[in-house]
Amino acid sequence: QVQLAESGGRLVQAGGSLRLSCAASGRTFSSYAMGWFRQAPGKEREFVAGVSRSGGIIHYGDSVKGRFTISRDNVKNAVYLQMNSLKPEDTAVYYCAASTRLIFTRAITAEDEYNYWGQGTQVTVSS
Repeated sequence: QVQLAESGGRLVQAGGSLRLSCAASGRTFSSYAMGWFRQAPGKEREFVAGVSRSGGIIHYGDSVKGRFTISRDNVKNAVYLQMNSLKPEDTAVYYCAASTRLIFTRAITAEDEYNYWGQGTQVTVSS
């Protein structure tokens, strides 16, 4: 069992930057692949970024490539999402997720491959 808590969401102007954090507690953090998803009002939850257990494999959703960076710190039991060049369409609730799936050759991108979810943090980008 792992508990996830996101933080860092707020209102920001278009073109600005934010760094989201996700603190994990419970079982050994390094045993989980981690990911970030987002959900905008009236839309389905969308994959944003995923990172493997060691941090060596990373994958991004097409809409955030080149602007967002995912990273993890297995000592601090945390995963981060650095978001640059923010756009109004990035407005959403951002969720941190953890996966126990034994996949070691790619980052995990599918929502149903994640076992644990945080409560989310709201990011609002004004134009």
